[in-house]
Amino acid sequence: MTQIALDPGSVAVITGGASGIGLAAARHWARAGLRVCIADRGGERLEAAAEALAALAPGGRDGVLAAAVDVSRAEEVEALEARVRERFGGTDVLMNNAGIQPGSDLPGTPEAWERVIGVNLWGVIHGSRCFMPGMVARGRPGRIINTGSKQGITTPPGDPAYNVSKAGVKAFTEALAHSLRNTPGCRITAHLLIPGFVFTGLTAKGRAEKPAAAWTPEQTVDFMLQRLAAGDFYILCPDNDVDRAMDERRILWAAGDIVENRPALSRWHPDYAEAFAAFMKAGKD
Repeated sequence: MTQIALDPGSVAVITGGASGIGLAAARHWARAGLRVCIADRGGERLEAAAEALAALAPGGRDGVLAAAVDVSRAEEVEALEARVRERFGGTDVLMNNAGIQPGSDLPGTPEAWERVIGVNLWGVIHGSRCFMPGMVARGRPGRIINTGSKQGITTPPGDPAYNVSKAGVKAFTEALAHSLRNTPGCRITAHLLIPGFVFTGLTAKGRAEKPAAAWTPEQTVDFMLQRLAAGDFYILCPDNDVDRAMDERRILWAAGDIVENRPALSRWHPDYAEAFAAFMKAGKD
């Protein structure tokens, strides 16, 4: 697939675009001459992000749209798509990136679970469903990039609502990719961004300085763009602590729980601690 979807004059829409990975992506595309829409919760942070993007964009504020949107609400995402189409003529790149991680437990409250799944999973579903038909009809090459998580693949204990939401993003994006490539005449591809440890407002947890193990949002976006250019569907990002080889072994062990009929989440089961350690060590030999 050519890079026309990322060429100057194309249109990129990023949810969760007022900070973190979303804002880093918006900055890159604004500098590259794309017209950019960032959607996020309203307020001063969104406006400040829009002004910062306008300073980078060749067209200034004319090439930047900031929209206050709750992505968990289908009608608000539908209105966003219509607003972008009216302002810029359509969308070439959609990055469903909005996400929250307030923490969760079991059994937890229905409200907490509904909010996490509403933003993290339904936000991706609403974005893809609302934007995809227009993107396909536009007849141009384009991309839908959905932000997942390694926690949606290896599902570590401690935050089950987040894990469920991100596991859903993975399954949905795989189905989306299959659907798009089997749509006659479609020039849109889907991609699953799987960040490593990235220092953002979501992961800072009170820290003012980036931990040595973390990547910056800019590093993550640079890696994402490299892998998009290579045509990757699974954009599995390393960080300063975990390389791809380690991620691969952890993912293989998680899949092995089913194949080997081990207990759920055996990586964290005391009876399997030695076996897991040996498995990881074998990957280094």
